[in-house]
Amino acid sequence: MTLRDFRQNDLTRNDGTQDGVAAADADVAAAIATATTIYVCITCRGGADFEPVPTPGAVLADATMRAAAGTGITVLRVRCLANCKRGLSAAVRRNHAWTYLFGGLDADNGAGALIEGARLFSHATDGVMPWRGRPEALKRGLVARTPPIDFPGDA
Repeated sequence: MTLRDFRQNDLTRNDGTQDGVAAADADVAAAIATATTIYVCITCRGGADFEPVPTPGAVLADATMRAAAGTGITVLRVRCLANCKRGLSAAVRRNHAWTYLFGGLDADNGAGALIEGARLFSHATDGVMPWRGRPEALKRGLVARTPPIDFPGDA
């Protein structure tokens, strides 16, 4: 369960003020407001010729879920992001913004990079994940970005 599972009224006190823990944390509020979500490929084998159990992708997904606790960022496991040549892979999306696909992530350290990137992304007013401050793994691991569904196109 994340803070997104609570209705806004659940975070309001009887006197009309917001709960101090939820409202005081701008990162949590931004992640919830933008529905920032990380999808982690759990079938990624990390280049192994055999089927390790658990897969490195599942290890990354579990670590990312643990790292997201209390952040307002949702982490979902997905069977395949079709980026096998550059796995371990994850996608980061949010409402009314570009979606980013990353590859070459590390099962041990990728979770922190994904959470930090998602945190930056949740604050971006232009719907683009900022380059400045983005973890190095997300700079060198960028595979693609796709426009939001409501993107009007470039002139």
